[in-house]
Amino acid sequence: MAKFRLFLENFLVYGLGGIISKIVPLIMVPIITRLMPNSSYFGISDLSNTIVQFGSALAVMGMYDAMYRMFFEKDEESYKKRICSTALLFTVFTSLIVFVIMIVLKKPLAQYVLGNRSYAYVIYLSAMATLVGATNNIISAPTRMQNKRKIFLVTNTVSPILSYAVSIPLLLKGHYIIALPLAAVVSGVTMEMAFGVLNHSWFQVREFDFKLLKQLLVIAVPMLPNFLVYWIFNSCDKVMITNLIGVDAAGIYSVSSKLGHCSQLIYTAFAGGWQYFAFSTMKEKKQVESNSKIYEYLAMISFIATAFICAWSYPIFKVLFTEEYLSGFISAPYLFLAPLLQMLFQVACNQFLVVKRTWPNMLILSSGAVINILLNLTLIPRLGIEGASIATLSGYIAANIICLIVLCKMKLMIVSKRLLLSVFFIISYMILWRKCFIVKTVVGTVVAAIIFITYLFMYKIEIKQLMNGLRRKV
Repeated sequence: MAKFRLFLENFLVYGLGGIISKIVPLIMVPIITRLMPNSSYFGISDLSNTIVQFGSALAVMGMYDAMYRMFFEKDEESYKKRICSTALLFTVFTSLIVFVIMIVLKKPLAQYVLGNRSYAYVIYLSAMATLVGATNNIISAPTRMQNKRKIFLVTNTVSPILSYAVSIPLLLKGHYIIALPLAAVVSGVTMEMAFGVLNHSWFQVREFDFKLLKQLLVIAVPMLPNFLVYWIFNSCDKVMITNLIGVDAAGIYSVSSKLGHCSQLIYTAFAGGWQYFAFSTMKEKKQVESNSKIYEYLAMISFIATAFICAWSYPIFKVLFTEEYLSGFISAPYLFLAPLLQMLFQVACNQFLVVKRTWPNMLILSSGAVINILLNLTLIPRLGIEGASIATLSGYIAANIICLIVLCKMKLMIVSKRLLLSVFFIISYMILWRKCFIVKTVVGTVVAAIIFITYLFMYKIEIKQLMNGLRRKV
């Protein structure tokens, strides 16, 4: 119960901070789309963010997770400071390299990603956001690793509010293309300065340790392809839609992904507390059993939430968005479930990281990414943005299946019959939703409620134990 409480506390506190940073942009999506003349402008802004995500993955190069893993290796504060300082100096170096490359290649990037070389000036803002975001990951890390929850909550509340305080006036003045990218830069610089003041004692140039850098790179380098593959899953489809259909379709898909990614609230809550819990309990005797149960419980939550999103997707789009974006409701449920499958994959593949074997993650995730790209090429021309969302979901399904098979053979994961039955139920529901009641909200809600009750019955023992434990705590 103590381990569960540790996970729950970090899930709620860090998750709440992460949720705040995600929920503000989610709430603002309908407002932003109405301030822009058409979907192509929103598409360009979101594609700019796609470039930043790719550049940041290259710049950080897996160093954040390696730093997190090594931080808990020893209790000596001097050792922890050497880890932090070494990670930051290395990330500053790689971030500057990526920044320069993006500036040099601004026109080809604008042509391929944004659809027009005339948008090269947007790449300047993307390069700046990449530089700031990559280094900010490392500078803010000590706050998380020391479990300073209140600071995390405050900063994650201020950051999105500041961003929209900058972007909305720009949109009202007609600066539709640069409003969101420029706001991201301003917000990023402000947060980096704040964390720099708070955590400056953890970073000193003289604490750079070349031997520790080698150890960090042993963990970090094999993880770099993982982050690039995640980019393929989360962003490559937008680039392919731009080139196969057009930037206006990419804008509609981006809105669909924003609403669909309200599951990012669950994912962010999980990720916020997961790393601290996973590495602080990695030496427990029943670690495999605990990790397997967390995977199973999170899967149940994910499937229940997805069932209701399927039922409510159409009315949500009908109320929040103009007719131009309505077709995006079909893609939203697929894009809602996809980040949750990413969350589940990370729970499972964390077992590789615990035993310091990160290369299987790369191979397994890469296989899912290849499936994603191949299906994109096949389905986007035939089904449009729905095809892209199906391809993304299929890639994550494949990655999870392969990962679980490998881990079970290594005796690092346990898959129960209940989990397999849960998967069968949600797949059956989504097929019925797409074929029979895609716009019939009442019917979809009733069937989703039946799925919910079924899952509650399947896990009634655990739910009863949880409620009893909460009562004792109160």
